[in-house]
Amino acid sequence: QVQLQEAGPGTVKPSQTLSLTCTISGGSITSPYYRWNWIRQSPGKGLEWMGVVTSDDSTYYSPSFKNRTTISRDTSKNQVSLHLGFVSPEDTAVYYCAREERLGWTPILDPWGKGTLVTVSS
Repeated sequence: QVQLQEAGPGTVKPSQTLSLTCTISGGSITSPYYRWNWIRQSPGKGLEWMGVVTSDDSTYYSPSFKNRTTISRDTSKNQVSLHLGFVSPEDTAVYYCAREERLGWTPILDPWGKGTLVTVSS
């Protein structure tokens, strides 16, 4: 029932900011039971967890992305956004958003969006 859908430009130029949105339907991002993650996948690096935003807007980032990544919520639109700054061709990847539910000490990432391919190219 809960569905996540990523959206944004398919191509970004080097040095620009990659901006994506994840729209959640069938559920609310204001729920205290869930957190919202961004993950990407590329042939060279595989799956990479980028970061997460919580129900109280706390954010946590992978050290690999902390300095140039911003994840935020827009409760009025029921969306989660990703901004990845100063991109290079190495940032070409399929970007996913994923809901996180913590069952005890176990974080469960489910569901995921289907992903959106972003190509960094001039």
